[in-house]
Amino acid sequence: MKAERIFELTAAAIEQIGLSATRAQGKPALRVAAKRIEDGSFAYGIGFDEERENDVVLDFGAVTVLIAPFSKELLAGATLDFVETEPGEFQFVFINPNDPAARAAAAVPQSE
Repeated sequence: MKAERIFELTAAAIEQIGLSATRAQGKPALRVAAKRIEDGSFAYGIGFDEERENDVVLDFGAVTVLIAPFSKELLAGATLDFVETEPGEFQFVFINPNDPAARAAAAVPQSE
């Protein structure tokens, strides 16, 4: 089911996902999932998958994203980015206003 954009990918994430997808056959879709764990924080998962009935399908040109209905509310307004976390070390990160851990981190003053 095609949907309005409830989730975003940065240009860096699209590029990295595209590089990984070229190793797979066809044009695989990236499944993005989130679930709330016991302490209230979120656990995330990403991986290439086939579209399933009732998935939210988001087209980012070179990348198609699939979101299952159970993850839709948790991922609404979130962004997946690919960033350098340490010199020479890159990883995917979720920027999600719905995640209590993200809100707590945003509230902590940063020292200079």
